[in-house]
Formats: sequence, structure tokens, C-alpha cells
Amino acid sequence: MNIQFPRILRIFYGNFIWRKNPSSKMIYLTFDDGPVPEVTPFVLDILDKYSWKATFFCVGENVQKNPELYAEILKRGHKTANHSFNHLKGFNFSTNEYIANVKKAAEYIDSKLFRPPYGKITRKQADILKKDYEIIMWDVITHDYNKSLTPEKVFKNVKNNLRNGSIVVFHDSIKAKENVLSVLPRAIEFWESKGFGFGLL
Repeated sequence: MNIQFPRILRIFYGNFIWRKNPSSKMIYLTFDDGPVPEVTPFVLDILDKYSWKATFFCVGENVQKNPELYAEILKRGHKTANHSFNHLKGFNFSTNEYIANVKKAAEYIDSKLFRPPYGKITRKQADILKKDYEIIMWDVITHDYNKSLTPEKVFKNVKNNLRNGSIVVFHDSIKAKENVLSVLPRAIEFWESKGFGFGLL
């Protein structure tokens, strides 16, 4: 399975951030779709155990429901970023609707980083958002949310796509719970065994 973003879309979205500092042995670990009490606290504990920091691309609605958990992410030294208020797929909404939803999320998430849910965003939506945000995509997506994939398969995918400066996406969501909590410690241990450290976006 190719878990890197398709090359043709990287070209189309070429001015987005896909990877950072490719000359350095850094992994930029990110989590999408939280925070949720069923998963996020356990992810935070794993990160604490290994002294790794990450960037959490939060859904505004989840932050609204779980403000104390959002505060805990920041308290533990991680960064947060905007992932829209209702996890909208940009292609399915007008520019005005989409921008309004991102702005609504910004009422709860103080960040200049934005990642479009599903990686789906129109050129016009992006052009407007780029005035206020760095748009962060990814180099490697784990597919941890895919219930048809075993933790072993998710880990194999992550391991096989290792390279300097990768922006890696896990999910602190309910449907990703089994895979992310199983694979994340193994991924960090593997990265460290290869001499990689973490970077923050």
C-alpha cells in the first residue's frame, strides 16, 4: 500500500507543506480528528512515555465538547492546529461555507496551521485560507482509521515509508483507537532506533 500522497495531487497542491527539513533526521508527528476522551488521553500518555511532542489537528466541534482535554494537549507541550469545525470535505461545500466553518473552529483553536479534512480542498478555498494559515498536508498517512487493516499492517506501512522530514498522520479518533494505540509506541521506538527525533510544525 502506498501511504504517501499521490504525486499528481502534490503537484496540484504544490504550495502546501508536505514535508519539512528533508536533510534532517526528524519526524513531524501529527494527529487528526480529536480530541476525544476515548482516545486522546491515551495518546498523550504514550507521547509522555517517550518524551515526544506532536501537533494535533483538532476538529472544532470536539474542542467545544472537550475543552479541558484540549487544554491538556497544550499543557503537555504539544501544538494544536485547525482541522475545521465539522470535519468538512471541501469539495462538497461552497467556498463561503467552508471558510466560515474554518473560522468557527478558530474560535476554539488558536493556531495559524490548517489541515483540510480528507486532504480535500478547492483552489479557491485554499487561496483564501493561505492569507491566514499555513496549509499542512502530509508525507505519510498511516491509515490507522481503516478497520480492515491490522496494527501489524499499519506498522509495516509506516516503517516502509520512513524518510527524513516526513509529516506523519495518525488519528486520535474512536475508529482509529485500536490501531493508533497499538502502533504508535512501536513507531516511535522504530524511529528512535533509526536515529530519528521529533520536530514540531
